[in-house]
Amino acid sequence: MRNDLGFKRIATEGRGVLLYLRQEGRGIGLLNKLKAYQLQDGGLDTVDANLALGLEVDSRSYEYCRFMFNHFGIQTIRLITNNPEKVKALEDYGLSVTERVAIDIAPREANRRYLDTKRSKFGHLLSLGKKQD
Repeated sequence: MRNDLGFKRIATEGRGVLLYLRQEGRGIGLLNKLKAYQLQDGGLDTVDANLALGLEVDSRSYEYCRFMFNHFGIQTIRLITNNPEKVKALEDYGLSVTERVAIDIAPREANRRYLDTKRSKFGHLLSLGKKQD
């Protein structure tokens, strides 16, 4: 999710926490993310690009979230995500996710294929309704 959307949701609610975990490219790092982009420009989707590089499809860890939430005394959250694996991962670390709040953004031509891949290969909960210009 773009950070500005997260900040807007937090501002609307009047409270919240935004965590940034520095796990670029689903944990493969910035250099490999750039290599994966090059493969995607050649026709591979985001999953197949990682695999072609000999990398995991998603190697992120959410363990640090547990420490951050513990530091602030947070035990329950409403999580802004379309990724059901993030919900599961946080619950596995003992956090109570009381609600998954959808990020409902209409796709653009530039990102539709990427979002389709997230939905079909990762199970992201995306509607991919009306296209933006």
